[in-house]
Amino acid sequence: MVHRHHRFFRHTVTHGAGAQAPPARPPGPVTITVIDYDATHFQEKKVDLISECFPFRDTETVTWINVDGISDQKLITDLGGCFTIHPLILEAILNTGQRPKMEDLEQYLYLNLKMLTYEGGDSEIKVEHVSIVFGKNFLISFLEDPGDVFDPVRERIRKDGRIRRFGTDYLAYTLIDSIVDNYFFVLEKLEERVEDLETELVSQPTQASLRQINRLKKDTIFLRKSVWPLREMINNLERSESALIHDSTKIYLRDVYDHTIQVIDTLEVFRDILSGMIDIYLSGQSYRMNEIMKMLTIIATIFIPLTFVVGLYGMNFHYMPELEWEYGYFAVLLVMTIMVGGMLVYFRKKAWI
Repeated sequence: MVHRHHRFFRHTVTHGAGAQAPPARPPGPVTITVIDYDATHFQEKKVDLISECFPFRDTETVTWINVDGISDQKLITDLGGCFTIHPLILEAILNTGQRPKMEDLEQYLYLNLKMLTYEGGDSEIKVEHVSIVFGKNFLISFLEDPGDVFDPVRERIRKDGRIRRFGTDYLAYTLIDSIVDNYFFVLEKLEERVEDLETELVSQPTQASLRQINRLKKDTIFLRKSVWPLREMINNLERSESALIHDSTKIYLRDVYDHTIQVIDTLEVFRDILSGMIDIYLSGQSYRMNEIMKMLTIIATIFIPLTFVVGLYGMNFHYMPELEWEYGYFAVLLVMTIMVGGMLVYFRKKAWI
């Protein structure tokens, strides 16, 4: 179902003196890597001090600074001060509850979006806030935690590929494209879970099946909330009149936009399938209940005449026919057996059993 042709919270930033600082994050590891390149030059290194990034501010080459971990607010503030990033943008980087959006500040563009991955045995969807700030010759990416989906981009840069002949706008496109690529991987995993659940519903549905359906519906809604604003962000980026976005890059952005539409359409299909699964589950439960009630009704119907017979002969009257008959007991059993057999034959002809 998922194919690729080439891969919720809302936060409002208040301006002025009343701006609120984002909540403090627990301390964690912060890793900074720097990749500096042009068509003929390439340099990659891991830095221990944020001051090691400062010399790259005024170079003519393209510099990609990747920050894994945003728990050190001072580090991010110092880096933002070096590259003259507005304090409100730094605040937005630290606030991971925002929806995907784009901000054009003339000297640089700010993007934030959601990176989705599977963890915990391919059963849990992890969402990570990604912020990207890029200007004429620099791009800084901020991730909540170590680990990302950008390894293919790094490999392309190392191999002197097309990416090294373009500017930071193309680098930003490749990072967005990698994130959207991973959406398709998440959708494939989600599709496998949906197919397994469909098989379970047909064979042996249980209460756990219903809980799984509801969980998948929540995952689908959550994914849709993450991807839907991304479509608007990429559309704004493609239509931007910023001098930082070249016409040659807008063609690629249009391609990513088409992929986000495909992701959204696939999520809509999953949502419809899961809604249908709930109807199938309820219909199956109703059908099984009807079968049980039908069987109980047949059993009760069979025993009604039998109860009448034994009740009749259980009356304590002294003068009753057949009471003193030697074969009366066996005759009654025979009559009861014939009654049961006759009813079963009648039920079978009516296709009730």
